[in-house]
Amino acid sequence: MLEHAATPLLDIAYEEQGNADGWPVVLLHGFPYDIHAYDEVTPLLTAQGARVVVPYLRGYGPTRFRSPATPRSGQQAALGADLLALLDALRIEQAVLGGYDWGGRAACIVAALYPSRARGLVSVNGYNIQNIAAAAQPADPEKEYRMWYQYYLHGERGRAGLAENRRAFCRLLWALWSPAWRFDDDCYARSAAAFDNPDFVDVVVHSYRHRFGLVAGDPAFEAIERRLAAMPPITVPTLTLEGDADGVSPPGGRQANATRFTARHENRIVANAGHNLPQEAPEAFAAAILDVHAWGG
Repeated sequence: MLEHAATPLLDIAYEEQGNADGWPVVLLHGFPYDIHAYDEVTPLLTAQGARVVVPYLRGYGPTRFRSPATPRSGQQAALGADLLALLDALRIEQAVLGGYDWGGRAACIVAALYPSRARGLVSVNGYNIQNIAAAAQPADPEKEYRMWYQYYLHGERGRAGLAENRRAFCRLLWALWSPAWRFDDDCYARSAAAFDNPDFVDVVVHSYRHRFGLVAGDPAFEAIERRLAAMPPITVPTLTLEGDADGVSPPGGRQANATRFTARHENRIVANAGHNLPQEAPEAFAAAILDVHAWGG
Protein backbone atom coordinates (compact mmCIF):
# COMPACT_ATOMS: atom_id res chain seq x y z
CA MET A 1 0.00 0.00 0.00
CA LEU A 2 1.26 3.48 -0.88
CA GLU A 3 2.07 5.63 2.13
CA HIS A 4 3.37 9.17 2.59
CA ALA A 5 6.01 10.73 4.83
CA ALA A 6 6.30 14.47 5.36
CA THR A 7 9.85 15.83 5.44
CA PRO A 8 10.82 19.52 5.61
CA LEU A 9 10.89 19.79 1.80
CA LEU A 10 8.90 16.88 0.41
CA ASP A 11 5.83 14.76 0.75
CA ILE A 12 7.52 11.44 -0.04
CA ALA A 13 5.38 8.62 -1.38
CA TYR A 14 6.68 5.16 -0.54
CA GLU A 15 5.71 1.51 -0.39
CA GLU A 16 6.37 -0.40 2.83
CA GLN A 17 6.16 -4.15 3.23
CA GLY A 18 7.11 -6.62 5.92
CA ASN A 19 6.79 -6.65 9.68
CA ALA A 20 6.93 -3.17 11.22
CA ASP A 21 9.37 -4.59 13.79
CA GLY A 22 11.60 -6.17 11.14
CA TRP A 23 15.14 -5.09 10.27
CA PRO A 24 14.86 -1.97 8.11
CA VAL A 25 15.89 -1.83 4.46
CA VAL A 26 15.49 1.23 2.23
CA LEU A 27 15.68 0.58 -1.52
CA LEU A 28 16.13 3.47 -3.95
CA HIS A 29 15.45 3.55 -7.68
CA GLY A 30 17.34 5.39 -10.39
CA PHE A 31 16.68 7.43 -13.53
CA PRO A 32 14.55 6.74 -15.47
CA TYR A 33 12.90 4.07 -13.33
CA ASP A 34 10.65 3.89 -10.27
CA ILE A 35 9.74 1.76 -7.26
CA HIS A 36 8.59 -1.16 -9.45
CA ALA A 37 12.27 -1.98 -9.91
CA TYR A 38 12.02 -3.72 -6.52
CA ASP A 39 8.74 -5.61 -6.97
CA GLU A 40 10.49 -8.98 -7.01
CA VAL A 41 13.26 -8.05 -4.57
CA THR A 42 10.96 -7.03 -1.72
CA PRO A 43 9.24 -10.40 -1.06
CA LEU A 44 12.62 -12.13 -0.96
CA LEU A 45 13.63 -9.76 1.83
CA THR A 46 10.39 -9.72 3.81
CA ALA A 47 10.52 -13.54 3.87
CA GLN A 48 13.77 -13.10 5.83
CA GLY A 49 12.29 -10.70 8.37
CA ALA A 50 12.98 -7.36 6.69
CA ARG A 51 10.89 -4.21 6.86
CA VAL A 52 11.27 -2.86 3.32
CA VAL A 53 10.71 0.79 2.42
CA VAL A 54 10.82 1.82 -1.25
CA PRO A 55 10.33 5.57 -1.88
CA TYR A 56 9.71 7.53 -5.03
CA LEU A 57 12.59 9.99 -5.46
CA ARG A 58 11.96 13.72 -5.82
CA GLY A 59 10.39 14.39 -9.21
CA TYR A 60 8.91 10.89 -9.56
CA GLY A 61 5.45 9.42 -9.07
CA PRO A 62 3.31 10.83 -6.25
CA THR A 63 6.25 12.41 -4.36
CA ARG A 64 5.72 16.18 -4.26
CA PHE A 65 7.54 19.30 -3.14
CA ARG A 66 5.73 20.92 -0.23
CA SER A 67 6.40 24.47 -1.40
CA PRO A 68 6.43 26.00 -4.89
CA ALA A 69 9.39 28.10 -3.74
CA THR A 70 11.70 25.11 -3.22
CA PRO A 71 14.21 24.80 -6.08
CA ARG A 72 13.55 21.73 -8.20
CA SER A 73 17.09 20.52 -7.72
CA GLY A 74 18.30 17.12 -8.84
CA GLN A 75 21.82 17.53 -7.45
CA GLN A 76 23.43 14.68 -5.57
CA ALA A 77 23.32 16.45 -2.19
CA ALA A 78 19.55 16.85 -2.50
CA LEU A 79 19.10 13.13 -3.08
CA GLY A 80 21.22 12.27 -0.06
CA ALA A 81 19.44 14.84 2.11
CA ASP A 82 16.06 13.45 1.03
CA LEU A 83 17.05 9.95 2.11
CA LEU A 84 18.31 11.18 5.48
CA ALA A 85 15.08 13.15 5.98
CA LEU A 86 13.02 10.06 5.13
CA LEU A 87 14.89 7.98 7.72
CA ASP A 88 14.17 10.70 10.27
CA ALA A 89 10.48 10.95 9.32
CA LEU A 90 10.03 7.18 9.65
CA ARG A 91 12.10 7.10 12.85
CA ILE A 92 14.50 4.58 11.38
CA GLU A 93 17.74 4.92 13.29
CA GLN A 94 19.71 2.56 11.08
CA ALA A 95 18.93 0.64 7.88
CA VAL A 96 20.56 -1.40 5.18
CA LEU A 97 20.61 0.95 2.18
CA GLY A 98 20.41 -0.32 -1.38
CA GLY A 99 20.17 1.43 -4.70
CA TYR A 100 21.36 2.02 -8.23
CA ASP A 101 21.89 5.06 -10.42
CA TRP A 102 20.38 8.11 -8.63
CA GLY A 103 19.20 5.90 -5.78
CA GLY A 104 22.62 4.33 -5.40
CA ARG A 105 24.09 7.83 -5.21
CA ALA A 106 21.71 8.79 -2.39
CA ALA A 107 22.58 5.59 -0.52
CA CYS A 108 26.33 6.16 -0.96
CA ILE A 109 26.03 9.73 0.31
CA VAL A 110 24.22 8.77 3.49
CA ALA A 111 26.60 5.86 4.08
CA ALA A 112 29.60 8.17 3.61
CA LEU A 113 28.45 11.22 5.54
CA TYR A 114 26.15 9.66 8.13
CA PRO A 115 27.54 6.14 8.67
CA SER A 116 25.66 5.60 11.92
CA ARG A 117 22.44 5.52 9.86
CA ALA A 118 23.62 2.72 7.55
CA ARG A 119 23.96 -0.84 8.79
CA GLY A 120 25.38 -1.65 5.38
CA LEU A 121 25.23 -0.65 1.73
CA VAL A 122 24.46 -2.31 -1.59
CA SER A 123 25.37 -0.06 -4.50
CA VAL A 124 25.14 -0.92 -8.18
CA ASN A 125 28.11 0.41 -10.18
CA GLY A 126 30.26 1.00 -7.14
CA TYR A 127 31.09 4.33 -5.52
CA ASN A 128 28.43 6.64 -6.89
CA ILE A 129 29.40 10.00 -5.39
CA GLN A 130 30.09 12.46 -8.20
CA ASN A 131 33.41 14.24 -8.56
CA ILE A 132 31.97 17.50 -9.90
CA ALA A 133 35.32 19.28 -9.87
CA ALA A 134 36.64 16.76 -12.41
CA ALA A 135 33.50 16.66 -14.54
CA ALA A 136 34.96 18.92 -17.24
CA GLN A 137 37.79 16.50 -17.94
CA PRO A 138 37.11 14.49 -21.10
CA ALA A 139 36.74 10.73 -20.88
CA ASP A 140 37.67 8.17 -23.49
CA PRO A 141 35.42 8.25 -26.58
CA GLU A 142 33.56 5.05 -25.68
CA LYS A 143 32.45 6.52 -22.35
CA GLU A 144 31.62 9.88 -23.92
CA TYR A 145 29.39 8.11 -26.43
CA ARG A 146 27.46 6.41 -23.64
CA MET A 147 26.82 9.79 -22.00
CA TRP A 148 25.06 11.31 -25.02
CA TYR A 149 21.76 11.69 -23.13
CA GLN A 150 23.44 13.84 -20.47
CA TYR A 151 24.87 16.22 -23.07
CA TYR A 152 21.47 16.34 -24.80
CA LEU A 153 19.89 17.59 -21.58
CA HIS A 154 22.48 20.36 -21.21
CA GLY A 155 20.64 22.42 -23.83
CA GLU A 156 17.11 23.76 -24.08
CA ARG A 157 16.43 21.50 -27.07
CA GLY A 158 17.01 18.57 -24.72
CA ARG A 159 14.72 20.01 -22.05
CA ALA A 160 11.98 20.44 -24.65
CA GLY A 161 12.60 16.96 -26.01
CA LEU A 162 12.30 15.38 -22.57
CA ALA A 163 9.13 17.35 -21.83
CA GLU A 164 7.47 16.44 -25.12
CA ASN A 165 8.71 12.89 -25.52
CA ARG A 166 9.45 11.73 -21.99
CA ARG A 167 7.99 8.25 -22.39
CA ALA A 168 9.67 7.52 -25.72
CA PHE A 169 12.96 9.05 -24.52
CA CYS A 170 13.04 7.03 -21.30
CA ARG A 171 12.01 3.83 -23.06
CA LEU A 172 14.94 4.27 -25.44
CA LEU A 173 17.26 4.52 -22.43
CA TRP A 174 15.77 1.34 -20.96
CA ALA A 175 16.50 -0.51 -24.20
CA LEU A 176 20.02 0.88 -24.65
CA TRP A 177 21.05 0.36 -21.05
CA SER A 178 19.62 -3.16 -20.65
CA PRO A 179 20.10 -4.83 -24.04
CA ALA A 180 19.54 -8.36 -22.69
CA TRP A 181 16.32 -7.51 -20.81
CA ARG A 182 13.10 -8.29 -22.68
CA PHE A 183 10.64 -6.04 -20.85
CA ASP A 184 7.14 -5.70 -22.32
CA ASP A 185 4.80 -2.75 -22.80
CA ASP A 186 2.96 -3.34 -19.54
CA CYS A 187 6.19 -3.50 -17.55
CA TYR A 188 7.37 -0.21 -19.00
CA ALA A 189 3.98 1.50 -18.59
CA ARG A 190 3.88 0.70 -14.87
CA SER A 191 7.09 2.64 -14.31
CA ALA A 192 6.58 5.31 -16.98
CA ALA A 193 3.57 6.64 -15.10
CA ALA A 194 6.06 7.98 -12.53
CA PHE A 195 7.54 10.30 -15.16
CA ASP A 196 4.28 12.26 -15.34
CA ASN A 197 5.21 13.99 -12.08
CA PRO A 198 4.99 17.76 -12.72
CA ASP A 199 8.55 18.27 -11.45
CA PHE A 200 10.15 15.39 -13.36
CA VAL A 201 11.61 17.43 -16.20
CA ASP A 202 12.97 20.21 -14.00
CA VAL A 203 14.59 17.80 -11.54
CA VAL A 204 16.13 15.63 -14.27
CA VAL A 205 17.49 18.55 -16.26
CA HIS A 206 18.95 20.18 -13.16
CA SER A 207 20.62 16.92 -12.17
CA TYR A 208 22.42 16.49 -15.49
CA ARG A 209 23.48 20.12 -15.63
CA HIS A 210 24.60 20.45 -12.03
CA ARG A 211 26.87 17.41 -12.13
CA PHE A 212 28.89 19.13 -14.89
CA GLY A 213 29.03 22.44 -13.03
CA LEU A 214 26.77 24.14 -15.58
CA VAL A 215 24.19 25.42 -13.08
CA ALA A 216 24.23 26.36 -9.42
CA GLY A 217 22.86 24.05 -6.78
CA ASP A 218 20.25 24.75 -4.14
CA PRO A 219 22.04 26.87 -1.48
CA ALA A 220 20.36 24.74 1.18
CA PHE A 221 22.64 21.85 0.19
CA GLU A 222 25.90 23.74 -0.22
CA ALA A 223 27.40 22.41 3.02
CA ILE A 224 26.72 18.83 1.93
CA GLU A 225 28.20 19.47 -1.52
CA ARG A 226 31.38 20.80 0.08
CA ARG A 227 31.73 17.59 2.07
CA LEU A 228 31.07 15.48 -1.02
CA ALA A 229 33.73 17.37 -2.98
CA ALA A 230 36.31 15.62 -0.80
CA MET A 231 35.07 12.26 -2.16
CA PRO A 232 34.66 10.86 1.35
CA PRO A 233 35.28 7.18 2.12
CA ILE A 234 32.43 4.80 2.86
CA THR A 235 33.13 3.16 6.17
CA VAL A 236 30.21 0.73 6.43
CA PRO A 237 30.11 -2.85 5.07
CA THR A 238 29.41 -2.61 1.34
CA LEU A 239 28.62 -4.97 -1.48
CA THR A 240 28.81 -3.50 -4.97
CA LEU A 241 27.15 -5.04 -8.02
CA GLU A 242 27.78 -4.65 -11.74
CA GLY A 243 25.72 -6.05 -14.58
CA ASP A 244 27.84 -7.55 -17.33
CA ALA A 245 25.33 -6.27 -19.92
CA ASP A 246 25.07 -2.72 -18.53
CA GLY A 247 24.83 -0.44 -21.56
CA VAL A 248 25.73 2.79 -19.75
CA SER A 249 28.14 1.69 -16.98
CA PRO A 250 30.01 -1.44 -18.11
CA PRO A 251 31.82 -3.52 -15.47
CA GLY A 252 35.08 -2.11 -14.23
CA GLY A 253 34.35 1.49 -15.08
CA ARG A 254 34.31 2.69 -11.48
CA GLN A 255 36.55 0.17 -9.79
CA ALA A 256 39.28 2.81 -9.52
CA ASN A 257 37.15 4.10 -6.65
CA ALA A 258 37.10 0.74 -4.86
CA THR A 259 39.67 2.05 -2.37
CA ARG A 260 37.01 4.44 -1.06
CA PHE A 261 35.31 1.49 0.65
CA THR A 262 37.29 1.13 3.86
CA ALA A 263 35.19 -1.50 5.66
CA ARG A 264 34.38 -4.97 4.37
CA HIS A 265 33.76 -4.72 0.63
CA GLU A 266 32.97 -7.18 -2.12
CA ASN A 267 32.23 -6.55 -5.79
CA ARG A 268 30.08 -8.99 -7.78
CA ILE A 269 29.49 -9.19 -11.52
CA VAL A 270 25.92 -10.25 -12.34
CA ALA A 271 25.54 -12.20 -15.58
CA ASN A 272 23.11 -10.95 -18.23
CA ALA A 273 22.06 -7.94 -16.15
CA GLY A 274 21.91 -4.39 -17.42
CA HIS A 275 21.57 -1.04 -15.73
CA ASN A 276 18.24 -1.74 -14.03
CA LEU A 277 19.85 -4.55 -12.09
CA PRO A 278 17.31 -5.05 -9.25
CA GLN A 279 14.47 -5.57 -11.72
CA GLU A 280 16.52 -7.68 -14.11
CA ALA A 281 18.25 -9.84 -11.48
CA PRO A 282 16.14 -9.60 -8.31
CA GLU A 283 17.61 -12.73 -6.72
CA ALA A 284 21.15 -11.38 -7.02
CA PHE A 285 20.18 -8.01 -5.60
CA ALA A 286 18.22 -9.54 -2.71
CA ALA A 287 21.13 -11.88 -1.93
CA ALA A 288 23.45 -8.88 -1.72
CA ILE A 289 21.13 -7.12 0.74
CA LEU A 290 20.87 -10.24 2.88
CA ASP A 291 24.64 -10.73 2.88
CA VAL A 292 25.32 -7.12 3.89
CA HIS A 293 22.72 -7.40 6.64
CA ALA A 294 24.59 -10.44 7.94
CA TRP A 295 27.93 -8.63 7.71
CA GLY A 296 26.54 -5.83 9.84
CA GLY A 297 26.30 -8.21 12.75
